[in-house]
Amino acid sequence: MLDLLSKIMDAFGAAVVVPIIIFFIALIMKVKPKKAFGAALNAGIGLTGFNMIIGAYSPIVTPVVNRMVEETGVNLRILDTGWQATSVVAYSTQVGMIFLGLGLILQTILFLVKYTNIFMPSDLWNNYSFMLWGSMLYISTKNLWLSIGLMVLSNLYCLVFSEIIAKRWSNYYGYPSCTMTAPHHICSVPLAIGMDWLLTKMGANKVKWNPETLQNKLGFLGEPTSLGFILGLALGFAGNFMRLNTLEAWGEVTIVGISTAAIMAIFPKIAGIFASAFTTITDASKKTAKSNSSDRVWFLAINDAAGYGETATLLTGMLLIPIVLVLAIVLPGNQTLPMVDLIAIPYMIELIICVSNGNIFKSLISGTIWCVGGLYMITAVAPIFTDVAVEVGVNLPEGALMICSFAVMTNHIMGLLFLIFMTQNPLWIGLSVVVYIILYVFVRVKKESIHAYLENQAEREANTGIMEGVAS
Repeated sequence: MLDLLSKIMDAFGAAVVVPIIIFFIALIMKVKPKKAFGAALNAGIGLTGFNMIIGAYSPIVTPVVNRMVEETGVNLRILDTGWQATSVVAYSTQVGMIFLGLGLILQTILFLVKYTNIFMPSDLWNNYSFMLWGSMLYISTKNLWLSIGLMVLSNLYCLVFSEIIAKRWSNYYGYPSCTMTAPHHICSVPLAIGMDWLLTKMGANKVKWNPETLQNKLGFLGEPTSLGFILGLALGFAGNFMRLNTLEAWGEVTIVGISTAAIMAIFPKIAGIFASAFTTITDASKKTAKSNSSDRVWFLAINDAAGYGETATLLTGMLLIPIVLVLAIVLPGNQTLPMVDLIAIPYMIELIICVSNGNIFKSLISGTIWCVGGLYMITAVAPIFTDVAVEVGVNLPEGALMICSFAVMTNHIMGLLFLIFMTQNPLWIGLSVVVYIILYVFVRVKKESIHAYLENQAEREANTGIMEGVAS
């Protein structure tokens, strides 16, 4: 059964599985079959469009990033081989496959009994993040139940964080009644909210680095496509600095510039198609709630690719590439060399971006802290992940002593839970469970207040922008 489920995921992927789920949810919500099919088809078109444009963009930018790494001449022991390799490892272990089925059942039951208002099974693919940490624990301890306990508790933490951020993510990225639950990114929620509060107290919200303000101040140079072109050129120069005397270098510089501008221009159009799929379900849920006298508001988990190309998200992510690379080289004690997953940074900071309401200045600070913490977390756990990878048949790249995924393993919360469970100490494990229970009860009781706080902070950010614009 588990093998069949894995084969289905591998054969069809999110672009098919998610539309099927949306189709049946729409039917359950009493949407007419024709309209339900149209919504499902638009979801599939949107997801395919996201994957196509990101898939086409990555091979253009990745060589530039790799050249930046190579020209530093730094020889760190842990090489980032990308999230794709990590997912392969997660789907190749027995304990990981157990959770693929268990996670689907758990997430569905928790939603149906209203323990959570997040329907997480619609992003089943990203469960590989839980499967990865569970597999690492099992290889280290040979304790199956301890490993399953870690994966279940990690899932519960992620659902709480999703409850906290769901409304803000949905409003910022413009996907009605949807949220992002990717476990490797959702755990940045506590940092995102805490840093946004601190930076706002320090007046950082007055530094108006957001797409709207930049466009007002810079004119056509501040338009998303122009900003993308300029940033792409800068990235191209950084990756070709040592060979600017060649025609190939200048060709690559301009191609990266045009390609980044293309992302800025095309992505919103695809996002509009994708968002239209969920408008149907949102409208139907409102009618159902009204007829059933129910006030339940729930959110559908969607792939994190949905936010990748949003202007502030992509610009901040591209700016963080050289920052993270330099810090990886100079930080004492770090042994992690981010490489393949540097292009995935926009995924990693979506929650930070939406909490700051698109403030690039604040997001750069918070994103840097998140990534730096990830460098040290990976340095601590990479030996274990490498053992798991080797055991399932992964060949290490030439010259690499250990491997990792910068995007997936930059996860402060799940990494900490893994290290706690590694101790096999009942006291520490019990404490992590108690912390979860307290967090869950607090969010359950204060969820409306939390959502209101985040929306008020976002409005404050927006109003500061208006006031600054008028003042100038």
